[in-house]
Amino acid sequence: MAHIPMNEDISGEESATFDIIQHGHKDLVQAIAFNAYGDRCATGSVDGKIRVFNRHQDGIWRLCDNWKAHAGEILELQWLPPTIYPNLLASLGIEGRFRLWAEDPSAAPGRRFSSRDGNGKTVTDLRSGRSPYRSFSVKHDEVTRCTYIALLAADGHLTVYEGEEPETLTDYAKFDDFQVCAKPSRGEETCFKVRFDPNPEPCYTALRAGVPMDALSLVVSGLTMVKIFRTRDTVTSTFGAAARGREFYLAAEIGEHHHLVRDVAWAPGNYRGYDMVATACQDGLVRVFRIDTPFSKDDGKTWSLSHILGNAKSDEHSTSRSSQSRRQSQVPSGIRAEIDKSGTHGERTSTDLPGQVKHAVKLLSKLSAHRSPVWRVDFDDDGQILGSVGDEGKLMCYRQLPDGSWAKSSELGMMKARMTAPPTNVG
Repeated sequence: MAHIPMNEDISGEESATFDIIQHGHKDLVQAIAFNAYGDRCATGSVDGKIRVFNRHQDGIWRLCDNWKAHAGEILELQWLPPTIYPNLLASLGIEGRFRLWAEDPSAAPGRRFSSRDGNGKTVTDLRSGRSPYRSFSVKHDEVTRCTYIALLAADGHLTVYEGEEPETLTDYAKFDDFQVCAKPSRGEETCFKVRFDPNPEPCYTALRAGVPMDALSLVVSGLTMVKIFRTRDTVTSTFGAAARGREFYLAAEIGEHHHLVRDVAWAPGNYRGYDMVATACQDGLVRVFRIDTPFSKDDGKTWSLSHILGNAKSDEHSTSRSSQSRRQSQVPSGIRAEIDKSGTHGERTSTDLPGQVKHAVKLLSKLSAHRSPVWRVDFDDDGQILGSVGDEGKLMCYRQLPDGSWAKSSELGMMKARMTAPPTNVG
């Protein structure tokens, strides 16, 4: 592998607002991700390579490392929280492999993520035996120090993994798996996306309605459907002993889309008392939805912590959510074990099983600023700004109005400027 110039200045024109970065890939850049602090950037190319850049104190972005991560196109990238040591980067390739890359802080520049042969140092490598994975999302619980990985395959099957031990990022056990939508027909154009709720815990109205404090939440899109899933507490019997478990149930289904859904995003900042989900659709519209969990004002509860959390604080083991109790929660009953072996989990439907909380969906806004197919949508870290990118290559930004709806606030597009010589007067 050729020497990588670590001191190479990859900034182009100096600007007080934007940095134009020469990424250095030999092919189209398909995925990009920033870390939580915004000072590290990872790019993934169609040639299967990942390049990591660091922003130094002088404001210049410099190459940290690059390596061959996948055999083909890189679909998605995600940095794990900086509270995990060492820094970790997750990637998904077109071949369907999910990989987790760990940085070696003691290594020389150019070898932080890669080895001498130019290949990366993988911590975890997951792949499906059924259909290739097409989307992923990673969530790290700061309380239990456990990491969860959601992987959505090309046949509409969702698999969620949980770290077997806190702080252990190499061994994962299957947490739950089920079908989120019907398997697409052969030759049909498809698109699948999955995203975890980025908030550390459900909003306070959801807690009062009965959602457990440690509940996991997912928004999943497949073809034209968008669904919200949440976990409920279950009790299984193993050799006569009761053990606590969790499984996903269908909390809400959004039926507003009649064209392919290209991307979904869950808004941070659920202090509003409700959640928000945004979608990017092939029909050129960005839709923003409000997710509520209605509760009865006559439920005999107040907004005190003890009432909102119910018995969660009274049980020491439930509060601590120790690794031992979490491992016990994954021990299945005999019937459940046989179902797991069969690998034929069907679609989850809304039923009245214990622990399921009713959710209500309301369309807040239909945004048509792009007037072309929309490919990407995401919120900022506070959930105050929504951004989307369409076929025309422009970034549209939206802000929420006092009435709850969203409106376009700014637009960013790249334009090529041709330099011309000033006219001269011939006297």
